[in-house]
Parts: sequence; C-alpha cells; structure tokens
Amino acid sequence: MRKYLFPMISSLFIGLFLAFFVIKQYENLDGLAVSSNAKELYYIQRGVYSDLENMKNNMKDFEYYIYNTEDNMFYTYIGITQDKDNALKIQNYYKSLGYDTYIKQKITDNQNFVSLLSKYDEILKGTNDNDSIKTICNQVINRYEEMVNNKN
Repeated sequence: MRKYLFPMISSLFIGLFLAFFVIKQYENLDGLAVSSNAKELYYIQRGVYSDLENMKNNMKDFEYYIYNTEDNMFYTYIGITQDKDNALKIQNYYKSLGYDTYIKQKITDNQNFVSLLSKYDEILKGTNDNDSIKTICNQVINRYEEMVNNKN
C-alpha cells in the first residue's frame, strides 16, 4: 500500500495544478450566453473611439446610434439585424453614403427585442430602397435603446 501512496498523492497534486491553469485561461474570456433564448445578432459597427467627446462629434451625422464601452474604448453601432444578408445590405447602404462599417456578431437573450427585430428583418429583406433601409435602422436602434438599454 505504501508504494502506491506517493504516486496517488503526486497525481492528485499534478491534476489540481493543471486544472488551476486551465481554469485561469478562461477567466478573461467574454462570457457565453447559456440561455436557451439567446440569439446571435449582427451589429453594424461604425467606429471605435477612445474619447467620449470625439465619439459624439464623429457620430453627429447619425440620428440614432448606440455605443458600448469596452476596455475604455467606445464602440458605436448604427444597425442591428439577425440576418447576415440584411447585415450586408445595411453595410452596403452606409458604404454608398461614404461610411466604413464593420459587422460584429454579439449574443442577446432579450426575447422581446429579438421578436421585434424579426419583424423588422422581414421588412428589410423585401426592400432595396435607401430611405426604407435608413428608417428601419433608425427604428431598430431606437427600439434597442428602449427595450434593451431601458432608455426613453
């Protein structure tokens, strides 16, 4: 029994040591949504700014936009959709106006907003009119502010 005691104890310590490092690797990663209602959405990002005033000055051309603060940077978004084709349509619309945009995927579990977004996505699929695309984007951003960010 004694000859098995040292290998057993050393294997437990090695296992704990390795588990500690594996768990440490995942501490700094963004959390994944575990809700069954979570949906992946496409956010059309306009820019990233290091200063709030600079962001506000650069976003004056947009009637509606949202922003998130991550790592002391301000990320601005001017469109949200569930459909990749609609995301490309929105991106092309803003490109035709001379704005560079990026498509980012993010997860949300706000079922009310996702349900409303589905209705806007259906309308967006059926149109190529620039005024309609702009109106839909503005409405979606406005509703996002109300429903997700709880702003009036």
